[in-house]
Amino acid sequence: GGYLEVEPGILEACEDGLSQLSAAGATVEPLALGFPPERVWDAWLVWRRWLAGNRIIGFLQADPANRTLIKPEALWEYDQAQGLTGLDVMRASTERTAYFRHLLTLFEHYDYLVLPSAQVWPFDLRLRWPSSINGRAMDTYHRWMEVTIYATFAGLPALAAPVGFSAAGLPMGMQVLGRPRADLDVLRLGHAY
Repeated sequence: GGYLEVEPGILEACEDGLSQLSAAGATVEPLALGFPPERVWDAWLVWRRWLAGNRIIGFLQADPANRTLIKPEALWEYDQAQGLTGLDVMRASTERTAYFRHLLTLFEHYDYLVLPSAQVWPFDLRLRWPSSINGRAMDTYHRWMEVTIYATFAGLPALAAPVGFSAAGLPMGMQVLGRPRADLDVLRLGHAY
């Protein structure tokens, strides 16, 4: 629905991949998430800060001078985590559960959910991360890869399947998400694809 900024050509490449599934006999239908993606993002950020930030704390407590050895993105996670409360984590957990339960309702009607595996084509190795997509500034260092959080945050099995290349020869893929504990089904679909 346009919530995620995606570079030109990516959605078309994924649609080509879906057309291959359709040609193989799958029924393919467009589907809106039906859950506010902002809520997923905000809850995921809290979890990310809580988990990633706390991994760094021991390294910094051992010697505060270690701060100069840590990349800026990891320090950002640590610094953001310092203000988190137990209530923040509990609210994020509640949102995660609501999101997961919503996805379960989708799986009552659909066997798999499919979305792009990236929002940008592969970029220059010297670039730390894309700071904007199509002119829209990315407000965090991981906003450019937000499309990858939906399976992981829900704890769903997923795989990335190749869908093709850009005009410049850069690869793209699509994520196939399955029901909880349906890892083998996801792998079978990936194999059939």
